Amino acid sequence: MKKILFVFAALAGSAFAAVEGNAGETFAAYSVLAAVVGLGLAALGGAIGMGNTAAATIAGTARNPGMGGKLMTTMFIALAMIEAQVIYTLVFAIIALYANPFISFFPTLQPPL
Repeated sequence: MKKILFVFAALAGSAFAAVEGNAGETFAAYSVLAAVVGLGLAALGGAIGMGNTAAATIAGTARNPGMGGKLMTTMFIALAMIEAQVIYTLVFAIIALYANPFISFFPTLQPPL
């Protein structure tokens, strides 16, 4: 874990040390990296949460088969809420890639009028 944090700190240092003409491209590259890492972490967390939800529902149904229908309904609601968090992260990643609000700091990345 310490190695990963060290690599990210080194990458952040190179982003701040970029030359004037290359700062926009470096910022765009780090925006892509942030979007990919954020989406990966959200998908990982969502997968772990969905697995735990399914395991708990299966265990509950095995203990009391008569409650299977209610447990499945509750499970599907919980799965929808878990998946909504991953979709929100996807929306933020798309915003960071295509409509980056911080792009105005780099005039070289502004589209021509």
